[in-house]
Amino acid sequence: MAEKRGFAVYKGLQKPLVYKGFKGRYMYWAIGFVVLGLFLGGLFATLVNIVVGVLTMAIAFGGGIFYTSQKQKGGLYDKTRTMGIYVHRTNLRGIRNVKSKSN
Repeated sequence: MAEKRGFAVYKGLQKPLVYKGFKGRYMYWAIGFVVLGLFLGGLFATLVNIVVGVLTMAIAFGGGIFYTSQKQKGGLYDKTRTMGIYVHRTNLRGIRNVKSKSN
């Protein structure tokens, strides 16, 4: 009889990527803010002053990482959650008039 070989299946593929506390798309947001901070810091350091460049880089790093961590608290798939009851009116008379005009 032929022996049936099985392979272990890695079950962790259905989970979002996690790095330093940032999950999924927010990890890419954090990397984007770091790159933006480096770019803006270098730009302001060459155009204005090195102190202004370092301050700009620190503000972009800190503000971007803080913003990303606050947005992450809403969840990976955050949606706009509006409170209230919304009534969508239908205009059935308009549909009836369109049918009669097309005949």
